[in-house]
Amino acid sequence: MSRPVRPALWRALALSCAIPGLLCRPALAQQVAAPFVDAPPTRDGTIALSEITVSATGVPTPIATTGSSVTVLTSDVLQAQQIRTAPEALRQVPGLTVVQTGGAGGQTSVFIRGTNSNHVKVLIDGIDVNDPSTPNRSFDFSQLQTEDLSRLEVLRGPQSGLYGADAIGGVISFVTRRGEGPPKVTAFAEAGSYGTFNQGGRLSGASGIVDYAFSVQHLRQADLPVTPFDVLPPGVPLRTAFTDIRSVSTKLGAQLTDTFRLNYLLRFSDSAYLDQADGGFPYRPTPYRNLNDQQQLLMRGEAEWTPLPGFHNVFGANYATFDRLFAGPLDPLAPPTSSTTLGERTRFDYRGDVQLAPGHRLLFGAQREDERFQATGIDRSNGNTGGFAELQSAITDRAFLVANIRHDANDQFGGATTFRIAPSYTLPTTETRLKGSVGTGFKPPTLSQLYQDYPDFRFFGNPALRPEESFGFDAGFEQPLGERVLVGATYFETDFRNLIQTAYLPTFSTSVNVGRAVAYGAESFVAVTLTDTLSGRVDYTNTVTKDEITHQELLRRPRHKVSATAIWTPMPQLTLTGTLVAIGAFVDGNRDFSLPRLKNPGFTLVNLSANYAYSDTLTLFARIDNLFDQRYQNPTGFLGAGLAVYGGVRVTAF
Repeated sequence: MSRPVRPALWRALALSCAIPGLLCRPALAQQVAAPFVDAPPTRDGTIALSEITVSATGVPTPIATTGSSVTVLTSDVLQAQQIRTAPEALRQVPGLTVVQTGGAGGQTSVFIRGTNSNHVKVLIDGIDVNDPSTPNRSFDFSQLQTEDLSRLEVLRGPQSGLYGADAIGGVISFVTRRGEGPPKVTAFAEAGSYGTFNQGGRLSGASGIVDYAFSVQHLRQADLPVTPFDVLPPGVPLRTAFTDIRSVSTKLGAQLTDTFRLNYLLRFSDSAYLDQADGGFPYRPTPYRNLNDQQQLLMRGEAEWTPLPGFHNVFGANYATFDRLFAGPLDPLAPPTSSTTLGERTRFDYRGDVQLAPGHRLLFGAQREDERFQATGIDRSNGNTGGFAELQSAITDRAFLVANIRHDANDQFGGATTFRIAPSYTLPTTETRLKGSVGTGFKPPTLSQLYQDYPDFRFFGNPALRPEESFGFDAGFEQPLGERVLVGATYFETDFRNLIQTAYLPTFSTSVNVGRAVAYGAESFVAVTLTDTLSGRVDYTNTVTKDEITHQELLRRPRHKVSATAIWTPMPQLTLTGTLVAIGAFVDGNRDFSLPRLKNPGFTLVNLSANYAYSDTLTLFARIDNLFDQRYQNPTGFLGAGLAVYGGVRVTAF
C-alpha cells in the first residue's frame, strides 16, 4: 500500500546494505576502538550503561553527578521485555503519557510532565527528527522500532540551554547499536494475535579500523479493532486497522588514526497505516478506510578529532526528509482524495569539549539548521543559527554542577537566549543524594503556523507569531536503604507563556500567542534488588495541569500514573519480566471533538514475557500483552489492543 521509494534512495540503501558485507572480510590491521557516545569503562573493565547518561550533558556522564531527571532504558531491558516499538518502551517511563490512536501504526504523541506533545525534542543518533511536515512539528513515535536500539534516554524538564528549539518539556534521545567484535548475525521472527508477524535481522562487527552495523526490521499487524462499536453509525461495518512498518539502517565507523575517526549513519523507514475513515459533519466512521503513509530518511556524517589529550572535537552534517501521504476514504466507487506534505531539514554542527582540570570540563559548539515545508499551496523555508557553552564541574568528590547557556538567532523571529543549571550533592554518612535543576525552553512557530492558509475554512497563517516559552525547575532526593533498596522523589513545576492557539475572529480564524499554562507535580520511586536474580521498581507520577486562560485542566494529562517493572532470572537460561502501567482518569474530547470535554476513566495494563536461551545461538521467547484484557481508549474514540499472545525465536550466528 506504500508509495514507491525514489530510485536514488534505493541506490543509496543498496549501497549501505552492500558495504557491511564487504567489511566482514578479515583485515590485517589491528582493531582500534575509540567510542564517542559509549560509556567509559568501570574499574573492572566492563561498561555500566545503566549508570551513564549522554543526553543530560551531551557527553557520557554518570547519572549520580548531574541533577537532571533522566531515565535510561538499555537494549538488554528492551529485549528482555520483548518491546518492539518506541511507544511500548516509553509507556513505563515516569512523567510520560503516551497517546496512540489504536494500533501499532496509529498516530502516537508523548507528553512529558504535562507539556504539549510538540514540546518534546526527539533525537535519533543526534539527528533532530521533530517533523517539519506536520502543522505543529511534533514527532510521530509510531514508526520507530526498537530492534537496533542500544539505549533510549528521557530527559525531563526544559532543555533548550543545550538543545535549542522544541525542548520546552524535555528531550527523548534514541541511540542505535554500533558494531564491535567479530562478525555477528542475529535474526528473529515472531507471530501472534491480531494478525501480527514481525521479523528483524542485524549484521554487525568490526574488522581492522572499521566497525559496522546493518539492520532491517519489519512489523505487521493486519487485524486490530480500533473503532469502538458504540461510535459506529447504524449499518456501518467495523473496519480493522492494518499496520505495515519497514525500516533499514546502517551505522559505519572508521578509526583512521589514534586521533581521527569518521562515522556515518543512514536510516530509512516506510510506514503504511489503514484505519476506519471518518466522514460527514460531525465526523462519524464510514464503511471505508483511510491510508496514512510515511517515509522518513535520516543521514548523518561525522568526523571526530582529538588533537590533544583531553580536547575532543566533532564536526557533523545531517540531512533528514519526512514524506507523508494521506488518502481516503478508500471508496471503491469513487476516487479518494489525497494530500501530500514534505519536510526537509539540513544541519551543520560543531562541538568541542576540553578538560580544563581534573573534574572540570567545558563543552562548546555551534550549528546552522535549515528546514523546509512543502504542501498544497505552500513552499516555505526557515533557518536558525545557534551556539552554546556548558561547564561540568566536580566541585568536590560529593558536589557536582552542570550549567549551560545558549543563544539562537532565528531567521524569522530573531534571537532567544536559554539556560539550564543542574547541581547534585551527596550527603556524607547517609549517602542521600540531593539534586535539582532550573532552566528555560522555547519553541518557534512552525512553517505551517506561519504561512499555511486554508481559504475554504477561512483560516490563515500568521507570520507575526512569536516563540512559545517555558521556565521550569525541579528538586528531589535519592536515598539508599541498605545495599538493595533505593527510594527517591522529585517535585517539578513548569510555566508556559506565549502558547500558540487558534483565535476565532468575526470573518476568519488564525493562530495567535495568547496561551498561558502551568504544570506541576511529583515523581517518586522505589527500586529493590530482592535477590541476585530478582529485582523490581515502582514509579508513581502525580501531574497537575491548568490552562491559566480558561482555568481548566489540560486535555490528555492524567493526574495519576503508576508503573512497575520486575525482572526474574530463576535459572541462567530463563528470564521472566512483568510490567504494569496504570493510568488514572483524565479529561479528553470524543473522537470528533463534538464533545470537547469529557472524562476518560483511565486503565491498567499488565504485560508478561519469557525468554529461554536454549543454546548460545537459539533463544525462544513468548509474551502476553494486556493480561487481563482491559478494554480502554487512549485517546477517547480509539480502542487499545485487548489480550494478545505472541511467540517467536531468535537465532544468532558468530
